[in-house]
Amino acid sequence: MHLGATLRLLRVDAGLSLRDLARRIGVSSAYLSRVEHGVDAPPTQERLTAIARELDVPPALLMDVANRVSPYVAGYLEDVPAAGTLLLDIARRKLTGAQLARVRAFLDAEFPLREARGDEPVPALGLLLNPERVVVQLSCGDYEDALDVAAGRLASALPGLDAAALAQGLRQREGETPSQVGSGVAVPHAFVSGAAPVAALVTLARPLKTDAPDGQPLRLVVALVDGHRGRARLMRLAHVARLAGRGLADRLQGAEDARQVLETLEELEALR
Repeated sequence: MHLGATLRLLRVDAGLSLRDLARRIGVSSAYLSRVEHGVDAPPTQERLTAIARELDVPPALLMDVANRVSPYVAGYLEDVPAAGTLLLDIARRKLTGAQLARVRAFLDAEFPLREARGDEPVPALGLLLNPERVVVQLSCGDYEDALDVAAGRLASALPGLDAAALAQGLRQREGETPSQVGSGVAVPHAFVSGAAPVAALVTLARPLKTDAPDGQPLRLVVALVDGHRGRARLMRLAHVARLAGRGLADRLQGAEDARQVLETLEELEALR
């Protein structure tokens, strides 16, 4: 996983320059550049929280992308040590995503939250997909071929939008800031005024060698279109990066059809 690539992607989409974000969180632009390029270690929890505040995304989401424990969770484990034993029991049982969803349903029924949580949930990626917008084991020569296929599937869900124009928009956005977030995943995206958020997912038959931030070949493309800029858009991008860090490309590598892809994605997203 490459946190820096995700931070750069979110920063550019938020309309912030490197210098501006660095100034806002009280660090040098040189330091922030090193973080974005993976030269320096991921920021501390405090700095990640500050970055999340400036990007207007939930801090816990960036903590997940960085594989750091949320301060809320750490504080709770310190106050209630027995909770750590319960987490250990869950780990020993190796509960799947579907089984964890059942545990969550029990908690919601027996112990409903009394007040709003500080971090709003991110809409599931699976809700933006359907079988027609899932392409499995695509054979292609380069990344642009995959973008063309994804654009075609996205255009089918957006009446009046030309697939070639959408593909060009995806390429243009890639030219501004590459969308590869590491772990074999790219999240190309385009803004289409007024469009409802929609996604297409393409798994590749053969990994493609690209300039990925972590050096891993590209195996999965998750293309997004959105008609509104701001918080929800950034949260969706960060959520895909979080899924990438949780092994999304690995989990989908053996999928033989769209149904398997959507079922695996639903199970993985139950871990949120």
